[in-house]
Amino acid sequence: MNEYQLTVEDKGVRIDKYIADHFQDWSRSLIQQWIKDGHIKVNGEKVKSNYKVSIGDSISINEPEPEPLDVKAEDMDLDIIYEDEDVLVVNKERGMVVHPAPGHYEGTLVNGLMAHCKDLSGINGVMRPGIVHRIDKDTSGLLMVAKNDLAHESLVNQLKNKETKRRYLAIVTGVISHETGTVDAPIGRDDKDRQSMTVTDKNSKEAVTHFHVVERFLNNTLVACDLETGRTHQIRVHMKYIGFPIAGDPKYGPRKKQELPIEGQALHAETIGFKHPRTNEMLTFHAPLPNDMEECLKELRKKSH
Repeated sequence: MNEYQLTVEDKGVRIDKYIADHFQDWSRSLIQQWIKDGHIKVNGEKVKSNYKVSIGDSISINEPEPEPLDVKAEDMDLDIIYEDEDVLVVNKERGMVVHPAPGHYEGTLVNGLMAHCKDLSGINGVMRPGIVHRIDKDTSGLLMVAKNDLAHESLVNQLKNKETKRRYLAIVTGVISHETGTVDAPIGRDDKDRQSMTVTDKNSKEAVTHFHVVERFLNNTLVACDLETGRTHQIRVHMKYIGFPIAGDPKYGPRKKQELPIEGQALHAETIGFKHPRTNEMLTFHAPLPNDMEECLKELRKKSH
């Protein structure tokens, strides 16, 4: 069980919202359940979810162990790029959810990984065995997976210390005139829509994306984005923020949807690099663009000539 302490520096905010703003991986509904079950207390006392915090309040959070869940192993045709006794690199197809969650207990990458190999790191619990980082359901590309706890801790530390290489290819809406750029803008939850992230100074975390132009079209640009940090929806939020949202993005894309032969955002995790947890050797892997993004590029090239 993980324990957390917060000293309130604000007032008049509901406790469930206050905690959700500080711990962005926890949903409001999950926090409300923990409050109800007594896992969250204010100044040592149980409160209700609508309790409004005061400056100086001491919030204690005892994160309960995840409920045991029988995640089924499912035989899938996974595209394994690399595998040894410690790590595995998989090329995830667009449309596949990474790990089980309410509404998606089957057909996830984790279900397939459990059928593929018997050993996965248990650090992230039964719902996310071996998962060190994730990419969105409608983003394709490379993910590194830990097969034991030693590998998991090493890969997490490399991510935290900005030692990994993660490059994405994206087709954005609009023509970027300059060749390179860096977006250094903190990301946090959107107050108006808790399911979305946004650039904000409020309860946010550092987020840095470097990009360069690969190819320009009539109304679009193909860009390569290198992540310095790895925030939820980072590239999607940052490209929208600078006025070049990712084509096909249902959440952050332009209101007028561009007709392209792709389901979801035109975003692909093309390169991943990390030091091997056991040998310390730098490993780098690449995954070619999936067919749907290649089809998008063909169509855009036709319209540009």
